[in-house]
Amino acid sequence: MAYTNIRYMVKTILFITTAALIILSCNNSTNSPMDLTTAKNEARPDSISGYASVNGLKMYYEIHGTGTPLVLIHGGGSTIYTTFGRVLDAFARSYQVIAVEMQAHGHTADIDRPLSFEQDADDIAALLKHLNIEKAHIFGFSNGASTTLQFAIRHPEMTNKIIVASTFYKKAGAPDWFWEMMSKPSFETMPQRYKDEFLKINQDPPALYRMYERDMARMQSFPDIAAEQVKGIKAPAFIIMGDKDVATPEHAVEMHRLIPHSRLAIFPGGHGDYIGEITTPQDNTLIAATISLTKNFLNEPTAK
Repeated sequence: MAYTNIRYMVKTILFITTAALIILSCNNSTNSPMDLTTAKNEARPDSISGYASVNGLKMYYEIHGTGTPLVLIHGGGSTIYTTFGRVLDAFARSYQVIAVEMQAHGHTADIDRPLSFEQDADDIAALLKHLNIEKAHIFGFSNGASTTLQFAIRHPEMTNKIIVASTFYKKAGAPDWFWEMMSKPSFETMPQRYKDEFLKINQDPPALYRMYERDMARMQSFPDIAAEQVKGIKAPAFIIMGDKDVATPEHAVEMHRLIPHSRLAIFPGGHGDYIGEITTPQDNTLIAATISLTKNFLNEPTAK
């Protein structure tokens, strides 16, 4: 009976989200996605970039726009622009976007320590302290969403609201085909767009391969987060998933039920379609709907 209820709920969420796509089309220019072919070359006049020494890491970051801080954390194997290139500018019109590149990714060189979502969360916290930011919204995609969950758990005093996009908190949340793929990794199957973007930034093929190996090893040994820790997240959360994502819709509903102050949207499409991640088609209506729903969530008054 519980499983039947979850399936009914998923279908209801999909219906509501599809209706939202119709209503929230691209008529509002503040939610228009950016063409990835020009995203890197059209920095806002108020944008800055730099490196911060955090926990022994020289972390690269960019700041775009003004307002309430919103941290963007990219997915595994990615950079700021491969994950968020089509939505960054739209968010920077409303918030102070702080986009980062994590250990071994993009501009941020690797160092001799394990990759972990807990360490990534601590690095983000150290960066915010370096920037004299006491509290921020955190938006993570895929691996970045796993980091976002850890940030909310480990640094609740620094967490305003979180957007958790395309991830799972336990291995059982992903279908069997995903773990089968992870058990037989091949560098050749890494998306070429990821390789190309990495090498534009860091012209060191061994560093690219090392990053791939370390990302794969982290996922192969993925540690479940205890349900009680997820349930203990106090920050309001917006859980976003595709109906053909690396996590199942049923798992998205489970996370929604665990996190007390959470919202859930399940979009039609695959991993990152709803934000126009670089390996996905650019569906402007879908991307604009995601931007609009996310802004609505961030702008809602927080219940006391």
